[in-house]
Amino acid sequence: LSFAIRYFRCQSGVVITASHNPKEYNGYKAYWEDGGQITSPHDRLIIQEVQQIKSISEVNLKPRHENIEIIGKEFDEIYADQITGLSLSHEVIRSQGKMKIVYTPLHGSGVRLVPLSLKKFGFENIISVPEQDVPDGNFPTVRSPNPEDSAALSMAVQKARDTNADLVMATDPDADRVGIVVRDSKGYYLPLNGNQAATLLIDYLLDRWKATGKLKGKEFIAKTIVTTDLISELAAAFRVPCYEVLTGFKYIAELIRSLEGQKSFIAGGEESYGYLAGDFVRDKDAVISCSLIAEAAAYARENGKTLMDRLIEIYREHGLYREKLLSLEKKGKEGLEEIHHIMTGFRLKPPVQIDKVKVLEVRDYLNDESLEAARKKNHDIPFPKSDVLQFFLKDGSKISLRPSGTEPKIKFYFAVRGKLGKGADYEKAVKELDIKIDRIIGELKIK
Repeated sequence: LSFAIRYFRCQSGVVITASHNPKEYNGYKAYWEDGGQITSPHDRLIIQEVQQIKSISEVNLKPRHENIEIIGKEFDEIYADQITGLSLSHEVIRSQGKMKIVYTPLHGSGVRLVPLSLKKFGFENIISVPEQDVPDGNFPTVRSPNPEDSAALSMAVQKARDTNADLVMATDPDADRVGIVVRDSKGYYLPLNGNQAATLLIDYLLDRWKATGKLKGKEFIAKTIVTTDLISELAAAFRVPCYEVLTGFKYIAELIRSLEGQKSFIAGGEESYGYLAGDFVRDKDAVISCSLIAEAAAYARENGKTLMDRLIEIYREHGLYREKLLSLEKKGKEGLEEIHHIMTGFRLKPPVQIDKVKVLEVRDYLNDESLEAARKKNHDIPFPKSDVLQFFLKDGSKISLRPSGTEPKIKFYFAVRGKLGKGADYEKAVKELDIKIDRIIGELKIK
């Protein structure tokens, strides 16, 4: 839809979808003429128009059929061809094109376009999960069609074991998020979280942009404020700016628009499994992401590595980053009040230290202020107002909390850092950081 708005020069567009959420939260996403989801002032002005409607009788429900044009497979090909233009390793895919890839759309809309794009890239061995290739809004084979839930990928992982596949990919119902499972050098299948997948994708793109001479000094990367800071470290290593925006891909689209004609967008990502490369689409796009992640896997394979091998190399080079998301569901009016009470409590009395580590900075995106060095210094934050709090610790840890924008939940994001030397045990180092996160959760009494 985002691409179609731009291609046909439409003023706006709408997708009716629950996205990756349970079907009871069905709704719609609205897009503006740039192809990005609507931001201020359009969101506010549209709601003002809605609020002026006093009766359903005022809504024109009679369509003018002459104004309706159905787009079909021909347009799919145009879109897929644009995605193919993002490929950076044609020779590698020619060599690794028979790499086995298991893909499932989880009963959603990726069922046609993801395989189409992968085949155009040159991947010949795409293995489906037939039971999940059937579009069905009841999502009968999964508890939840959210690729963030590892259980949603269980059938695809089993298919990978049965076929000895190299890579597993699953897209959510509206095909803007993708979950990844990779096989390590021992043959085990390991799920990647959104931060890890974003790291691998952006590392691959930066490396190939540099190798192919595409880095000219006017490129940039984008990520949300709750996405791993490892992406910023990678961008800095390639001397490419990495911009931060509020949670929500619409803000990355807004950033791309603001820098249009000045800088070239390489890629962006968010920890909730949404990524984008190129600027002809202005929203997270799992069709693009699947194609380029498969290419990154083929590139690693060509060099005798797995994506997991490459991720551990990145950790050794830039530090071991570990993140965890904790969502608390609070339904109904009482739930909303409880979420507000939790946010207000942390806002009025932010912690001075966490896990015996000093809090260096508190950022309050609702009140446009940052309190540094235990509240000794204030300065403005250049972001739109948003109900988000962040605590930055002396050891590089970061805790963020915000109410969900789509579900009755409050979300806590934990990010900690450590070192991973050449001879260090990766699994042991990860476990130590996980224990640290659990200590922080316990200390903050989150339940």
